[in-house]
Amino acid sequence: MRSCGILMHVTSLPSPYGIGTFGETAERFVDWLKSAGQSYWQVLPLGPTGYGDSPYQSFSAFAGNPLLIDLDDLVQQGLITKESCAEADYGADPSFVDYEKVTRTKMVLLEEAYRHFSEDVGYLAFLQEESWWLEDYALFMALKESAGMKPYWTWEHDLRYRAPKAMQQAAEEHTDRIGFYKFVQYQFYKQWSQLRRYANRNGVGIIGDMPFYTALDSADVWAHPDLFQLDSAGDPTAVAGVPPDYFSATGQLWGNPLYDWQQMKKENYGWWISRLKKALSMYDILRIDHFRAFDTYCSIPAKDVNAVNGQWMLGPGMDFWNEVKKQLGEIPVIAEDLGEVFDSVKKLLKDTGFPGMRVMQFGFGDKYEDSEHLPHNYPVKSVAYTGTHDNDTVIGWSKANRTAGSNAKRYCGAGLFKPLNIAMIKSLYASPAHLAIVPMQDVLGLGGNARMNTPSTLGGNWMWRMKEKALTPKLAGKLSEISRTYFRNN
Repeated sequence: MRSCGILMHVTSLPSPYGIGTFGETAERFVDWLKSAGQSYWQVLPLGPTGYGDSPYQSFSAFAGNPLLIDLDDLVQQGLITKESCAEADYGADPSFVDYEKVTRTKMVLLEEAYRHFSEDVGYLAFLQEESWWLEDYALFMALKESAGMKPYWTWEHDLRYRAPKAMQQAAEEHTDRIGFYKFVQYQFYKQWSQLRRYANRNGVGIIGDMPFYTALDSADVWAHPDLFQLDSAGDPTAVAGVPPDYFSATGQLWGNPLYDWQQMKKENYGWWISRLKKALSMYDILRIDHFRAFDTYCSIPAKDVNAVNGQWMLGPGMDFWNEVKKQLGEIPVIAEDLGEVFDSVKKLLKDTGFPGMRVMQFGFGDKYEDSEHLPHNYPVKSVAYTGTHDNDTVIGWSKANRTAGSNAKRYCGAGLFKPLNIAMIKSLYASPAHLAIVPMQDVLGLGGNARMNTPSTLGGNWMWRMKEKALTPKLAGKLSEISRTYFRNN
């Protein structure tokens, strides 16, 4: 069935608390999506963010981001007061997230809520059901906090290597902080479940996003070092990235630890399958970032300062996905298959049966020529975007790339009474792709200052927020009309 949706991270929602949350504004956004004929809301990863505030570098593959918790809900529970929320400093500019201020303020309020919280049946059930990841995560964060948030490999020897006696002593010593981090996760998951149910009741499915790699400084690597390519001292022998190509003479050095696929295979890929199962309990469809690494992944010597010596290595391929399907059955996945793609990656995508991605901006260059990223070439089994979270907005991109922008206007028939962003949405919706996703910034026709992320840069990313009055009935009506015209209406 043909359908459409909007890409916007939860952090970008308006709210009086400096960052978007799972609160009432999120429900109003769902209402707007419904009125705009949209069937899906795609979000970025919801994990707790670390250095650089990137949702793709998380302290845990299973935990949720405390900053997304709705404070008004905590007020209704009687855990904090309206006054304490109103008096706090979340940053002065509502058009972007001031992560430093929001983090400092929100953690204080969450601690206040924890002090007033009494364990109930729901909380105790949550602890029992999620203990398989929650125990490690809560202890990891308590120890990280006591170490001044320094990475785990700088900790005391016995804590870094999880010596049983030291672990038991740490659990006793940090009981209160461990309890705090468990409480935060309980509130996160309770609120997220409520929001997702609200969306589903209104005919809106949630598309989640899973980073392929974990962060090196994470509870996952600390608790399961045997599943990663580490030496006897626990340090990475090789790290992730992309080797040199047409776009970069030195490649991209990401620094994430690589999986030890041989060890994972011996355990029937248990950690990964638990990860997929957890994600599928949170979302209706799961987009997996850097999907091509299941086929071939780039291995860069850990001591290198760039990716020049990076080499492509074989991933687990269909052996992994056959085990997934054996244990979980057929699952709803979108495979992010962008970038340099070998024939073997295309074969893996075909064998799994998952739809790949097409990005309209990539279809236009300095020459007016045919491309697999132009809408008339999209396969039915594909998910098509005007741009992703890593792209500039359509308006920002067209101004920065005049020739490509001019070619896009020619292709889409943009003009004085048909702005490029609307023209591109119409062309995208008209394509054969069964699902079309548009970033909210492109629906609003915003410039480059609303860009969510510029890859390989630090600072200034993940900050954009939508203005409170941006979601008008008129805009919903316009989008709904386009979705009806191309038979994508929900």
